Amino acid sequence: MLYLIGLGLFDEEDISLKGLNAARACTRVYLERYTSPWQGNLERLSKMVGKDIQELRRSDLEGNVKSLIDGASETDVAVFVPGDPLVATTHAAIINEAKLKGIKTRIVHSSSVFSAIAETGLHIYKFGKTTTIAYPEENYFPKSPYQAIKENQERKLHTLCLLDVKAEKKQYMTVNEAIELLLEIEKQENESVFSEETLCVGVARLGGKRKIAWGSAKKLKSLDFGNPPHVLVIPGELHFSEKEFLNNL
Repeated sequence: MLYLIGLGLFDEEDISLKGLNAARACTRVYLERYTSPWQGNLERLSKMVGKDIQELRRSDLEGNVKSLIDGASETDVAVFVPGDPLVATTHAAIINEAKLKGIKTRIVHSSSVFSAIAETGLHIYKFGKTTTIAYPEENYFPKSPYQAIKENQERKLHTLCLLDVKAEKKQYMTVNEAIELLLEIEKQENESVFSEETLCVGVARLGGKRKIAWGSAKKLKSLDFGNPPHVLVIPGELHFSEKEFLNNL
């Protein structure tokens, strides 16, 4: 049996009792945190589970997942995942691969940014397409977030922007960096989608010592949001109750 167990939003205290019991019953337990900068303590989590937990690298899940899946054909294996399992397509691919090999799987869900973002006061049903703002690399500057924001704006919907994580480099995109990148894309595309006057909501560390601030992109660009993880929201048309909630943050 292969278990994917959600760790929740912030640290080891967010894990469910169901998830903890499942991990305790497994022979081997792993942790991946390259999809999100989990703020928990691996040593404390190991003590809670009652066994050593091996941390997986990105290559272990994307390029060398065969050994992990094959191990689950012989014994019960658990993989702890920040947030809620299957939100990242990498984890869905692992489940598919396991099923193709006839290996039983089980998902233990937990809290996720996709529901916790309602702590901003923005109505969940008014969010459109989610996008990820990625760091530019040599000969590669992804502009899909800009187009997602544009499409959502046309439909008067909010846009949740997940921010790039390069865990092996300990590089986690901040709200400030995300705004700078969107402004740079605006310079290149010039479609009046994003400017320093665009209303934004910056969010950091949901589930922990969180910080939420809203205002113009120019205002948020100057704020210190502290440690990761961060996300950025570009609101669409605001309902009066959403405005009231934001004003009371």
